Amino acid sequence: MNRSFPRGAALFVTGLLTLFSLPSGRWLEAGESLARKPNVILFLVDDMGWMDSSAYGSRYYETPHMERLAQRGMRFTDAYAMPLCSPTRASLLSGQHSARHGVTSASGHQPPQAPDAPLIAKTAPPNRRFIYPESRNYLRPEIYTLAECLRDAGYRTGHFGKWHLGLTAPHWPDQQGFQVAFHGKPDPGPGSYFAPYSFRQFQSFPDGPDGEYITDRLTAEALRFIRDNRDRPFFLNLWQYGVHGPWGHKIEYTRGFSGKTDPRGQQGNPIMASMLKSIDDSLGRVLDQLEELKLSDNTILIFYSDNGGNTHSNIPEDRKRANIKPGHPRFEQMEDWKRWAGDRPPTSNAPLRDGKGRLYEGGIRVPLMIQWPGQIKPGSTSNDVVGPVDFYPTLLELLGLPQPDGQKLDGESFAPVLLGKGSMKRPAYFTWFPHLVPGAVVRQGDWKLIRRYEPDPNAPGGFELFNLRDDLSESTNLAPQMPEKVRELNGLIDRFLNETDALQPVLNPSFKPATATDPGTRPRGVAKRSGPLAGWVAQSCQAEVIDGILRITSDRKSPFLGYSGLKLAGPVTITLKTRQGSGPARVQWRVHGQEQFPESGQVVEYRLQSDAADRMTRVTVPVEGDLLHVRFFLPASSQPVEIESIEIRASSGRSERWSFSASPR
Repeated sequence: MNRSFPRGAALFVTGLLTLFSLPSGRWLEAGESLARKPNVILFLVDDMGWMDSSAYGSRYYETPHMERLAQRGMRFTDAYAMPLCSPTRASLLSGQHSARHGVTSASGHQPPQAPDAPLIAKTAPPNRRFIYPESRNYLRPEIYTLAECLRDAGYRTGHFGKWHLGLTAPHWPDQQGFQVAFHGKPDPGPGSYFAPYSFRQFQSFPDGPDGEYITDRLTAEALRFIRDNRDRPFFLNLWQYGVHGPWGHKIEYTRGFSGKTDPRGQQGNPIMASMLKSIDDSLGRVLDQLEELKLSDNTILIFYSDNGGNTHSNIPEDRKRANIKPGHPRFEQMEDWKRWAGDRPPTSNAPLRDGKGRLYEGGIRVPLMIQWPGQIKPGSTSNDVVGPVDFYPTLLELLGLPQPDGQKLDGESFAPVLLGKGSMKRPAYFTWFPHLVPGAVVRQGDWKLIRRYEPDPNAPGGFELFNLRDDLSESTNLAPQMPEKVRELNGLIDRFLNETDALQPVLNPSFKPATATDPGTRPRGVAKRSGPLAGWVAQSCQAEVIDGILRITSDRKSPFLGYSGLKLAGPVTITLKTRQGSGPARVQWRVHGQEQFPESGQVVEYRLQSDAADRMTRVTVPVEGDLLHVRFFLPASSQPVEIESIEIRASSGRSERWSFSASPR
């Protein structure tokens, strides 16, 4: 389709103003200036979790301007994003699900594929059961973006900050409808939070004076755009790099949080608190600028995050895996983190489960607040389920603009919710994420179903079903008890994937599962095995049994093997006989009665010793109660790990043993 309206269409829009009404109900008079149309500001934070502000209940972070925004507008309790940033950004601008536009992972900094390049391979290594689609690395130019739509309706459009929707010039913001584009290196995070920024030499982003903080710089450029366009309608994208890595922070702010404790006992990272305070300062400056220029009443301001809070970076196993030593570019950054944050992760999303990159609520539920004085009720709250695909149609309705011909919009306008005139009507909301821990999600009312593709001890049969009203932390999987509800919701996922032309996983024709020992003939003392890995489940790694050896390789973070269904009274001793792979490792466990792994504790760190004379590694694990579920985190990111056998022995002498050499090929 044509990326812009036909010749004369913009004049048509501005000339026939009597066709469009203001949301207040007053019709524009013939000849009245388009400048009376509301401005739009989309303030997007990177990696900010649902609980990462005082407006949403944090007792540790200090965000008075976010509270100010919540008091002036509407706060959404059930707003969603994608698990990673680029898919959310692409959906915001396209109004389409990631399954349709194809940007399904945070790959916008990688070289673009050819337009006709297949996004799913024909085969995969023999240890992989499925072939998964890859993400498109850019937002397709033929998509008619929200910025293009508003530009062609007479708006002045500007983008400031992180883009991450295309590495090369044909895919930059100035080619996607933004007349002013102030962006830099198209990586997930900035080269540095302090000038000099180490950006590639884009003319759109010249360096500032040494020591300038990038959050402040972006804010200053955005404020200049507001001032320059005060007399015309404008659409401003202020997409901050904070609070993404490399976690640059103002020491004076960080020092103020270093001795503070969280009454909830959940959050406590002074670096993250410092970065969020800088984001809050930025928001405050924007609010103040609108008031100073008397633009507040005629501006729709949206505050949103691109995915859930980061709970995995810079924790001890992450640092060990990275093996960063003096002289490495990240050494000083890691040392700074340890100095201020110790072993704390960036944030905690509790009571939500997990975080960024995952399909649990902690990975996809995010803050969303919207202000429009005189139109949106101050201090209001909505529990309607909304997501990034909904912003495009919502803004068009609020601005009195028609939906563009030829551009498929998957979202539903939530303008009636904002204006207090109704609620969302769609039957369900979907998330599609074929990466990391691949799966699909449907949210219908209080029900949430996650469809898994790989074996997962938390998802017997491939499904996890939760009632979020009763179980916000997603601690109890109801799928085994409610097969009818699973079938009903899974059917909705099937329909969604078909309607959006999603590239779905396909069975790998080269897959060769390891042969399991016949349970009736297994050697005495060897645990009953099922599946290609004798019942073990591999996560964030590839695992296969070759000639009696379990071989694990990985290019991801925190690879591990998991086994559930045990019943061994603690404490226990674990013995691993290995042929290859030495380095830092850890074991994590949960016992009967625990629905999930605790956020802290129940972890023992040790060193895998394949170089020992007997190639045995023995670990005493202080299990209290009956061991149910164990995870072995292994140093497979730096080298393959090869295991001959695993034994878990209780203090009573009872044991379970897995001898992979007992598996014939």
